[in-house]
Amino acid sequence: MPFLVPIIWIVLAIILIAFLASNIVIVPQARAYVIERLGTYQGTWNTGLHFKIPLFERIARKVTLKEQVVDFPPQPVITKDNVTMQIDTVVYFQITDSKLFAYGIESPMSAIENLTATTLRNIIGDLELDQTLTSRDIINTKMRAILDEATDAWGIKINRVELKNIMPPAAIQESMEKQMKAERERREAILVAEGQKQSAILVAEGEKESTVLRAEASRLAKIKEAEGEAEALLTVQKALAESIEMLNKAEPTEQIIKLKSLEAFSQAADGRATKIIIPSEIQGLAGLATSFKEVITDPKSEPAAK
Repeated sequence: MPFLVPIIWIVLAIILIAFLASNIVIVPQARAYVIERLGTYQGTWNTGLHFKIPLFERIARKVTLKEQVVDFPPQPVITKDNVTMQIDTVVYFQITDSKLFAYGIESPMSAIENLTATTLRNIIGDLELDQTLTSRDIINTKMRAILDEATDAWGIKINRVELKNIMPPAAIQESMEKQMKAERERREAILVAEGQKQSAILVAEGEKESTVLRAEASRLAKIKEAEGEAEALLTVQKALAESIEMLNKAEPTEQIIKLKSLEAFSQAADGRATKIIIPSEIQGLAGLATSFKEVITDPKSEPAAK
């Protein structure tokens, strides 16, 4: 049986190598392993290659260091004005201390869920229904601060807390829908009234501007008419002055002046006067002029003239 001895040694060597290889541990990225030696916490292995002492050390817990999301089912809560509603929350957290996470609490996820439910009830209990529906950011901030402080002892960091759904009772939802419909109708009525008001204002402004423009046009027309009359009067006066100037330059005799005066009187009495008073200075000249006119216009006077 001597040939069996080398085979046994080879088998033992293979078993020993396999045993040693099984105790070589590679920790992947964003993971951490909690190691115990003889039941006592030994350390935390981070990313890399590690060797575990056989029979003495064991991996107590494998922890992920990535940010995790847990969606808790809806929780019944009661508002300050005694309205019962269902609210479900979403919690974003990250493990920052693997040792505390492994030994701080028995069931971390269950503890976070229960803590979230109680914290939510406490916060909502101080708010009325309308405040609850419009204060999501405030509720999220308060819950995150409270949960983060409570989970520090468990090696957990609460990054965000979000209220996913707020579900009031059916009767409350129906009442809210009616209220929203009434509010929309009120806004619509206000917009219609505002539009009518603006339309009336624009029409009034248009009429006002039209009246002003008509008055301005009438004023300008009267000004132009007055300017035209003034210009015509000025032209007449100018022509009269020129005629007087020419007459003065011609040095008229007394008889010519009297004849011109007589012509002026005849023009003044042309169809518009029934009685004319002629000054004594030109009465004789008027008679002479009349006789002279009759002699010129009477054809029978020609032979007599001869």
